Amino acid sequence: MDKRLKKVEFYKKFFPRRFPKRNPAKIKFIAKMIEKKYMEDDELYCLPKDGVIPVGDKIEKPPDIILPSQVVEYFIDKASYRFIMNFCICRESVGCKDFPQDLGCIFLGEAARGIHPEFGREASREEALEFARRSREAGLVHSVGRSKLDTVWLDIGPGDKLFTICNCCPCCCITRGLVYSHPLLGEKYSRMPGVKVVVNEGCEGCGTCTEDVCIFHAIKMEGGRAVIGDECRGCGRCVSVCPNNTIEVIIEDDQFVQHTIDRLSQKVDVT
Repeated sequence: MDKRLKKVEFYKKFFPRRFPKRNPAKIKFIAKMIEKKYMEDDELYCLPKDGVIPVGDKIEKPPDIILPSQVVEYFIDKASYRFIMNFCICRESVGCKDFPQDLGCIFLGEAARGIHPEFGREASREEALEFARRSREAGLVHSVGRSKLDTVWLDIGPGDKLFTICNCCPCCCITRGLVYSHPLLGEKYSRMPGVKVVVNEGCEGCGTCTEDVCIFHAIKMEGGRAVIGDECRGCGRCVSVCPNNTIEVIIEDDQFVQHTIDRLSQKVDVT
């Protein structure tokens, strides 16, 4: 068997056991070693759902680009090569039943040419855009940017030529890893610049937003109302389920999409 196939089979077996509650990755010096081997030079951003971003009077001067998904569209448009995975290694390895296991990552850039052909296929611009749209409609959250771990498990490189569009659910390595790891590792994965999720005064404390909604475990009930912690990455899933519309995404930077594109363009060259 090809060594790349063997490596992926190993990770599939290993993944379900990699995030125990007593995870050694909570220890700082171990987290530093993990960061060096698997996350060095990483920069990833969580993209909020398009439907939860306020427009119009919430943004004084709406820019030409106002939807988070346009970060994905920008890099797909610019990429010299696009590869769609035919499986999500995270969902497949844990047997996820809530989200499609066949909606894997989209990889962009020259390094993606080295991905084993059994893992998926080369895609046109239109096919990649449609795949990303299907992933959003399935309720998955885009995590985009540079991820060294993807170069490791796929056995490809260099890292500055590989752009990851991960379609995340609660089963995924990013969302599961942040919960049980040292904050040092969480610093590699951020909210988009200028994006903030807040709970307004009208919160009645129904608890709907805490019922397996936040994939980052960032919402808790305190004093009879929902409170959003620092773990929040701004995905906006809680906004969608609040029955009283008391949770909202606030945009503090009306160029938040362009600034995200600019930062990631410095990390990865997809052309």
